[in-house]
Amino acid sequence: MMRFFGIGSPSESSHHTANRSQGDRTGGGHPGSWILPTRSRHRRRRAIASALLLFNLLTVTAPALAQGQLAQGQHNDRSSSEATSTTGQPANQPANQRRGRTLTYGDLMEKLEAGQVKRIDLFPAEQLARVFLDQNGRASSPYEVTLFERNPELIEIARAKGVELSVQESVDRTAALSLIANLLFVGLVIALLVNIVRRTANASGQAMNFGKSRAKFQMEAKTGVTFDDVAGVEEAKEELQEVVTFLKQPERFTAVGAKIPRGVLLVGPPGTGKTLLAKAIAGEAGVPFFSMSGSEFVEMFVGVGASRVRDLFRKAKESAPCIVFIDEIDAVGRQRGAGIGGGNDEREQTLNQLLTEMDGFEGNSGVIIIAATNRPDVLDSALMRPGRFDRQITVDLPSYTGRLAILQVHARTKKIEEGVSIEAIARRTPGFAGADLANLLNEAAILTARRRKPAISLEEIDDAIDRITIGLKLAPLLDSKKKRLIAYHEVGHALLMTLLKHSDPLNKVTIVPRSGGIGGFAQQVFNEEMVDSGLYTRAWILDRIVMTLGGRAAEQEVFGDSEITVGASNDLKVVSTLAREMVTRYGMSDLGTLALESQSGEVFLGRGWMSQPEYSEEVAAKIDRAVREIAVNCYEKACQILREHRELVDRLVDQLLDEEMIEGDEFRKIVRSYVPIPDKDYPEDRQMRQASNAGSPAAARV
Repeated sequence: MMRFFGIGSPSESSHHTANRSQGDRTGGGHPGSWILPTRSRHRRRRAIASALLLFNLLTVTAPALAQGQLAQGQHNDRSSSEATSTTGQPANQPANQRRGRTLTYGDLMEKLEAGQVKRIDLFPAEQLARVFLDQNGRASSPYEVTLFERNPELIEIARAKGVELSVQESVDRTAALSLIANLLFVGLVIALLVNIVRRTANASGQAMNFGKSRAKFQMEAKTGVTFDDVAGVEEAKEELQEVVTFLKQPERFTAVGAKIPRGVLLVGPPGTGKTLLAKAIAGEAGVPFFSMSGSEFVEMFVGVGASRVRDLFRKAKESAPCIVFIDEIDAVGRQRGAGIGGGNDEREQTLNQLLTEMDGFEGNSGVIIIAATNRPDVLDSALMRPGRFDRQITVDLPSYTGRLAILQVHARTKKIEEGVSIEAIARRTPGFAGADLANLLNEAAILTARRRKPAISLEEIDDAIDRITIGLKLAPLLDSKKKRLIAYHEVGHALLMTLLKHSDPLNKVTIVPRSGGIGGFAQQVFNEEMVDSGLYTRAWILDRIVMTLGGRAAEQEVFGDSEITVGASNDLKVVSTLAREMVTRYGMSDLGTLALESQSGEVFLGRGWMSQPEYSEEVAAKIDRAVREIAVNCYEKACQILREHRELVDRLVDQLLDEEMIEGDEFRKIVRSYVPIPDKDYPEDRQMRQASNAGSPAAARV
């Protein structure tokens, strides 16, 4: 059970934890009902503390500000009076044009007694006096004297001495400045309170919406995709078109007692078009469509995912009949109580709620669930049963016909030269998914634009296939021992592809390096029928092992045991895997027709902690000997073939070093000049048959 402690004092944290524990024991409350309001209270407390601090600061600084502005005003008034008394100009001159000297109150009294004062200007509001001394009958420049609050003796002596005495009324700005400061403070407090209320409202709204569904809703989905845009998965399209027809014309099915399927599960490898099919359903159905990812249900807090499932189905039932699409449902539908740690409470509660909504006590008539996953082996068995997912549609890798249809769909928006055969591209890409084929034509279009060509040619198609399957092309190697060794290694593979009867024919061999540490490669043209069906023969597997060991065999035959390199490390992994599967899974060894091993699931995907052996130690020793025997025999066969054709190997290596790439048909011409080669379905023969069937003059091309 996951715990969450809010930010606050230790007592508050303990209080919340106790409440949470009590809620867990009694089953009451939603986790969001105590976590988020606690955060809101802490935010409000911090905001109120900030407001009080700001209030204290303003209380202290506002009077000081007012007093400072008052002193500035008094100084301006004094300067104005000085300017008026000395120059007769208005008192609102700039402050830097008004100057004055100072006298003490005692000095002023002494000068009054001595009769040296000509005039005194009093400023009662500022408790200030400007004194003009008598200089031969003329007034001197003013002196400033600070007065007491009451100065009766000064006024009496001045009148007794006949000194001109005047009282100046200065402008008192204290009340105005105080009012402005108070209004400013009140405005800041109001703005702060409005901000606090607004944040509290937002937090409350988020707390209430935390368990709401985040599904995207469309009354009539306009995805821009229809079934015409989906190719290569005709069986899946037919199954899903029935669902769409049921939604549009339910009377056709209900008339004979048929019920609408409650759930459809799309299963298949990545990139085969499962999500594209869902978009096509949304575009064709004409009913409300909800779409959501499985990961959007799962949250850190237990119970949130279940709340979102309830909210999603509540909205869906209000809009029934409708379609709910859940992409990557394995994120929430994995097996319960399995794997390391025994499962996850949040995911299991979400799955339990999903099971109840799909086929529980209440039912969900009118709501069709369509889900997609590429890992059906990890889904919970209760989720897979009929009544929840009535149909499981496998969207597998496309066959030759499917690849051809997919390429034709994507070629609509591409400029392709007339000489480029879509059929040839489809035959060269067995094992490609729909996304791979779309990426292939897009990469070819990018290369065409980079090379400033008007349309996609066969050269761009070939480069795009190599870029996707092997890697980016790098700068060619300089002439060196490494380049010659790589050439012998790749020629060893290519020659065995050509001479072995059951091996797939060579497409091309090159020593131009590729990204990922690939120094060169020998590329085959796979038999698309065998790849699509998955029915590999024992002879094909053995020849593949011999061909895979051809690189290491060429290194040993040419350079000796001491000069073999680690370049065949990946080849050896492939050989070990194929040989072991022949012995333990396919029954293609002397141990008999027994399946001694099975594919074990990963522990993190709902499987056991350790895979237990299904045979004894004695049988394990026999398996090891059988695997080693297959690998050794195939390696000896590869060495023998290359040893018998050493002259041909040297000739091919010299030409490969000169040209850096040899196409398959040219390679076979050179081999035919030395030794006969087995009859196979070579690409040039296939092209000649196609040209002959079309009545083209290209049928005469060899």
